[in-house]
Formats: sequence, C-alpha cells, structure tokens
Amino acid sequence: MKAMQVITLQLVLFVFCGLNLPAQNSEARNINLDIENFNDTYRGSGGIRVGFYNVENLFDVYDDSLKRDDSFTPGGDNHWTSYKYREKLSKLSRVITALGGWEPIEVLGLCEVENRRVLIDLIHETALDETNYQIIHHESPDNRGIDVALIYNADKIIVLNHRAVEVDFLESDSRPTRDILHVEARFKKYDIHFFVNHWPSRYGGHLATIPKRNRAADILRTEVEKIYKESPDANIVIMGDFNDYPNDESILKHLYARPDTAGMSDTSLFNLMYSKMDSEGTHKYQGKWGILDQFVVNGTLLRGKNGLQTEPANALIFKADFLLTEDATHVGKKLFRTFTGFKYSGGYSDHLPIILDLQTLQRSTK
Repeated sequence: MKAMQVITLQLVLFVFCGLNLPAQNSEARNINLDIENFNDTYRGSGGIRVGFYNVENLFDVYDDSLKRDDSFTPGGDNHWTSYKYREKLSKLSRVITALGGWEPIEVLGLCEVENRRVLIDLIHETALDETNYQIIHHESPDNRGIDVALIYNADKIIVLNHRAVEVDFLESDSRPTRDILHVEARFKKYDIHFFVNHWPSRYGGHLATIPKRNRAADILRTEVEKIYKESPDANIVIMGDFNDYPNDESILKHLYARPDTAGMSDTSLFNLMYSKMDSEGTHKYQGKWGILDQFVVNGTLLRGKNGLQTEPANALIFKADFLLTEDATHVGKKLFRTFTGFKYSGGYSDHLPIILDLQTLQRSTK
C-alpha cells in the first residue's frame, strides 16, 4: 500500500476512535475502541485479519422487479432514500476501517448485501476507496435479493478461485436461500479456503426451520470433504451468520464443528466461538445475547501445519461502544440498528462483526 494511503487510513481511524475530538453528529457521541481483550497490534507483512459482518439490509434505492426489495425504495415502507443509503455506506465504512485497526482488514466476509452495485459503492464512494479492496460476489436465488460477498485487500491477498455453492433443499416447496461463497486465496505462498455463509433464518419458527440449516451444514461439510480429498493439509476458515448457535445440531452434528480441541486431527473442524456463548453475543433477541456469527477453522490451521496459524484467543467479537445503544426495554445495551421496525434509527446493523487474526509461522521482519 502506498504510504499516503496508510497515513490517510490511520487519520480516519484516529478520528473514528474519538481521541478527545468533538463528535460531528449524535451517532458519534461515544465512539471509542475500548474493547475488552482487543489486541490491535500492527500485523505488517506477516499476518492478516479476517472479519465477518452481517451488515443488515444493505440495499440500493432501485426496485429490482425480480426480487422482493420494494420496502427498500423511496416509496416503500422503509422510505429508503439516497440520503439514508449514503449514510448507511458511510457508517459501514467506518466500521470496516475500525475492524482493521492500524492497517486495513485484509479479508472481510459480508452478508445481507443486495448486489454488486452496493459493494462497489461501499468500497469506492466512501473512505475505503483509499484501500485496494476488490470484490467477490455471486448473485444468489434468495427471494429478498440478499447475498453473501467477500472483499479483500489486493495489496496482500491473491484470489485464485471463487464459486457459489448452491444450498438446495429436498422439499420441492421450499423457498430458495443464499448460496455459500467459496473463495480460494493466497497470502504470501500459503493458500487458504474461505467459506462465507448466511444460513436460512428462523422465520416461520425455530423447530420448523431446523432441517433447512441442517441441510446447509451438510452441503458445507461436503465441500470441506472435497477439499480434503485433493489437499489433506489445506487451511480452511469458515465464517458466517449461521442463524444457529454453536451448540445447535446443525453446527455440532452436521458440520461437525467441535467445541474443544481434545483429540483433534488436522482435518477436524473447531468452532472458535463456542467458548464465548455464556458471556458474549453478536446478536440480541428478546433481551438475550447469542452468538449467531461464528468462525470455524480446521486443525491444520490451529496447529500451523501449512504455513499459517491461529488460536482460539485470536477470534473476537468486535463489540465497540459506537455499535451499541441503551436498551430501554431490557437490561444493558442493544445494537444500534439502521431500523427498529419501520422506524429509521440511523445506526449500523443488528449484528456485531467478528474478527480473526492469522499469522505466518515465521513473521517477516520487514
């Protein structure tokens, strides 16, 4: 990255972190990054940060006749105007800048994005334009028109392949859902497989929708097994909003993402978020926090068998104060959302982002 770009991003971060600077508007009244256990050292050339963020309905203002996006138009129920759209982009760019810390986050999985256009606007019509971010996006068959995507810093990451993995259901009357995005990338000389997920929601009832998420887990597990047949020592990072918790059957019994590392093999999958369930959350529903957004990695990556390594302590929920607001109905804080029902709140999202640092085994001294 050019030196001027680094300086610009650092200045943006200083302003965003609120280092005794006056807030420019009401939503910036308490911006800081005083996050428990947030170890934000400079990664340099020897490490990368991976993130995932459900950005809550990042829609443009145009009506897509093939999708159910009418509410996110100027004449729709949400009265979604160009001003609100630009405000949403600006706020998301601030979050993404903060996620990177002292340098831009290298890989970020996203969900609830409408199309490629909103991604282009996000990385080119905001402060993110200072970074060499590139987009990976495939249009999914979801009826609402929301997709998963991935942006990456092309100064440090090379993308080798990417594809959309269809999540098809066995029931003929099931509504289509989001694809799983599979991206094979390279950092330095080491390859990493990323999977970005947004599994079927619980809309219609938790019990009634369990088979849909189990099906998504089965399909993802099949894709992982395909990789192992060709590359048993592959590095794998799975991320997403699973609409299930780490101890639900879709994660434990279908994806086989283990809650602990005891007896783990290189090809085992381990859920980095399982241990956080009793104390943290990425989403608040009916006054209770839960972890829907998760990182799952394989034993190869935990053991550093193929050039890159991470550990459970490297996975964090990014619970910065500016993403939260007082909860007048329940105890504590709640998420500062874009909408509360149909009322425009002007916030960020109904989910918190998550981040994970990976390091090369021999860090560069440059």
